[in-house]
Amino acid sequence: MSVLVVVECDGGEVKKSSLEVASYGSQVAQMLGTTATAVAVGEATEANLAQLGEQGITKVLYDAEPRLKDFVNGAYTKLIAAAAQQEDAKVIVLANSNIGAAVGSRLSVRLQASLVTNVIELPKNEGGQFTVKRGAFSGKALADVVLSSDRKILAVKKNSIEALHEAGKTAQVESFSAQLTDADFADAPKQVIMQEQTGGVLLPEADKVVSGGRGMKGPENWNLIEDLAKALGAATACSKPVSDVDWRPHHEHVGQTGITVSPNLYIACGISGAIQHLAGVNSSKVIVVINKDPEAPFFKAADYGIVGDVFDVLPKLTQAVKELG
Repeated sequence: MSVLVVVECDGGEVKKSSLEVASYGSQVAQMLGTTATAVAVGEATEANLAQLGEQGITKVLYDAEPRLKDFVNGAYTKLIAAAAQQEDAKVIVLANSNIGAAVGSRLSVRLQASLVTNVIELPKNEGGQFTVKRGAFSGKALADVVLSSDRKILAVKKNSIEALHEAGKTAQVESFSAQLTDADFADAPKQVIMQEQTGGVLLPEADKVVSGGRGMKGPENWNLIEDLAKALGAATACSKPVSDVDWRPHHEHVGQTGITVSPNLYIACGISGAIQHLAGVNSSKVIVVINKDPEAPFFKAADYGIVGDVFDVLPKLTQAVKELG
């Protein structure tokens, strides 16, 4: 029996959320007295996969089928299920990402496994009960879930577990074939439209996020957001009204109907703080709000607030960050 960790890769690199998942999986394996094996999905390199040893992974299974470079639900599900059956994995851990959400439900049916999403803590295995804690109602409540099935699937919320880094450790990378056929790629998209994201940090994986709202008054002022993001090494984001009027692309829209983020630092500039926006960012470790309206609802959710005009505050804040660093 082992713990199987699903590792998402993009452009040859292991995603940050998957480093967290690998650390989580290795700690679960240690708790259960077994080992953690990873199965890689997406475009990966053997050297980067071997580095998963730093997160406590002992072995990595990698299927070099070229069509697995891009996400295909049916093929990914079959691949992970085959790896779980080969390794006799009773616990499967993946990220609570778009891929994890899509694959997790299918895996649950295929493997007859319990599925818990939005997991925020290591499980407890006491008195014959396997219990996990998850966030509920957009982070407004917590729930303890008892899993009684033989197999269990845990989708771990991003930034809820700190990634381990044990320098010098490497994982053994093994070739693996799930015997995929053309039928497994039947639900592959017929056309993929790539939209390049500005900036160097992917929003779903970002550790810091600088976000703008209608208070920025127009796309021509977005350089203020981008300058601060560049100084911090952060991703840029926006509120729904901003993407609705095409000031910014929709892949930067953060909120209940957009991307949900969990960075260590979220800076909201000129965003009033509608409940739908808060639902997408309230898992951030630290929230900083900049708004000239002292009654803006966002201040109630903020760890730090600056009452002031973003056009005055942002240049000074950017300069201060540069001087510090």
